[in-house]
Amino acid sequence: MITMEDIIREGHPTLRMVASEITLPASEEDKKTLQSMIDYVKNSQRPEIAEKYGLRPGIGLAAPQIAISKRMIAIHVTDEKDQLYSYALFNPKIISHSIEKSYLTSGEGCLSVDRPVPGLVLRHARIKVNATTIQGENITIKLEGLPAIVFQHEIDHLNGIMFYDHIDENDPFTVPSDALPIER
Repeated sequence: MITMEDIIREGHPTLRMVASEITLPASEEDKKTLQSMIDYVKNSQRPEIAEKYGLRPGIGLAAPQIAISKRMIAIHVTDEKDQLYSYALFNPKIISHSIEKSYLTSGEGCLSVDRPVPGLVLRHARIKVNATTIQGENITIKLEGLPAIVFQHEIDHLNGIMFYDHIDENDPFTVPSDALPIER
C-alpha cells in the first residue's frame, strides 16, 4: 500500500524528469504499481482509511510522485454533475485541446508540494486523452471542467512540469477574460 512516506516532495530530481513510456502490454510489476496508485487515491478520499494511515487526500497521482519515472497516472474525481472519472492509465497523451482556458478558482495543490502556492493555473478547458487502461484496452476520453484540469496536472508530472510552473510570477492572480472559472 502506498502511503505519504512513498510520495516524494518538490526538489526531488525525479519530479523534473520526462518519464519513460511503458512498453505494452504492461508488465505485471507495472500493473501492480498502477493498481497501488489508484488504490492510494481512492483510499485517501475515505476519511477513516486516510486518518488511520495518515494519507493526504488526493484526486490524482502520477508515477514520478512515487519516484518511478514511468508514464502512469491514477485519477479518481467527480465533476460538477457528480459523474465519477476513475482511471488507472498507461502512457496517457493529450491528443487535442481547446484554445479556451479554464482554472480552479481555489488554485491547485499537489501531494508532492507541502506548502500553499498562491496563484491561478491556466489549463485547457477541454482536452481529449488517449491512453491504455490497466486491463490493456486502448481508450480515448473527452474531458472538461475539473477532470480536464486533473488530467493535465497529472500528465504534466510525466513531463517534469509542476503546477506552479504555470503561475505567472509577476501577476499570479490575473485571469484572462475568456477563461472559465472552475469551482472545487
